[in-house]
Amino acid sequence: MEQNDSNIILTPEAGPEHKGLRLDKFLALTVPNVSRSQVQRLIEQGMVSRDDDVLADNSYKVRPGDSYQIEIPPPEAAEPEPEDIPLEVVYEDEDLIVVNKPAGMTVHPAPGAFRGTLVNALLYHCRDNLSGVGGVKRPGIVHRIDKDTSGLLVAAKNDRAHRGLAEQFAEHSIERTYHAVVYGVPNPLNGRIEGNIGRSRFDRKKMALTESGGKPAATNYKTLKTCGLAAALVQCNLETGRTHQIRVHLASIGCNLIGDQLYVKNRKSCLDSLESEIKNYVTRFPRQALHAKSLGFVHPRTGEFMQFDSDYPCDFNELENEKYTTACESLYKQFVSAESRLSF
Repeated sequence: MEQNDSNIILTPEAGPEHKGLRLDKFLALTVPNVSRSQVQRLIEQGMVSRDDDVLADNSYKVRPGDSYQIEIPPPEAAEPEPEDIPLEVVYEDEDLIVVNKPAGMTVHPAPGAFRGTLVNALLYHCRDNLSGVGGVKRPGIVHRIDKDTSGLLVAAKNDRAHRGLAEQFAEHSIERTYHAVVYGVPNPLNGRIEGNIGRSRFDRKKMALTESGGKPAATNYKTLKTCGLAAALVQCNLETGRTHQIRVHLASIGCNLIGDQLYVKNRKSCLDSLESEIKNYVTRFPRQALHAKSLGFVHPRTGEFMQFDSDYPCDFNELENEKYTTACESLYKQFVSAESRLSF
């Protein structure tokens, strides 16, 4: 076993006796002090590679002569601390809390983001009233949305509520509606996208549609408004909740989210029909234009169906030119209304 820096491990070459062995089993046998379940998590997180290829499938078959590289994440900090961070509370009772998360806030502590997370804010706001089911790093967290996605999220304040909500997420009975502004126009305008999503073999930060492996994912979408052929406002309803699901699925039909730096593709042709001023604004939009618009679920204690809706955020304070303010506020505050400079 070779360790060439503080968190990168290279395994010995697999021998003839390892031929056809599952990758997770091989690594558990050859990496000291790491359990098979830990190895499986590392694989699923895209931390294992062979040469330059990320291996995100636990059942990948080992070949004699292969050596694998494992990236061990830095140790997480101790239990997260409460922080007095303002929260937009949409609803709260003794069992749960629904918040409107701003863009830029990470949901739970992770390497590189131990402070300023939603968990830190909830610990302060709810004091000791958060479910422990998620563990000390994720108390009360039943689901999450990406750091740069804004919108609605529910957290559990006791274990009963956590289990009740988690069951609904597992059964895909939670109603989740997202609005996205994308390059181009979906064809057809309304439809359903299916395709397994797993970690990209080429970039562990990205997810991708996979022909084998991954997890089943389905997204129903409806085009709400269009701006010629340049852009569209699209509503997405999730049947499943995979990492980056909307971003991956819409990209698969040629409609990348505006501002998405991770899944961006050549967008020049989509923007040709826009005025130069608006084109410049769109190309420098600071994050993926995705908002968790509504959330519906059955209350785990009362059995009542609850539905929540959130307004679009306005995050254009960094615009350099004041004359763009009206257009930019309209693009995200009203999410591309008829008054927008994009002429939706």
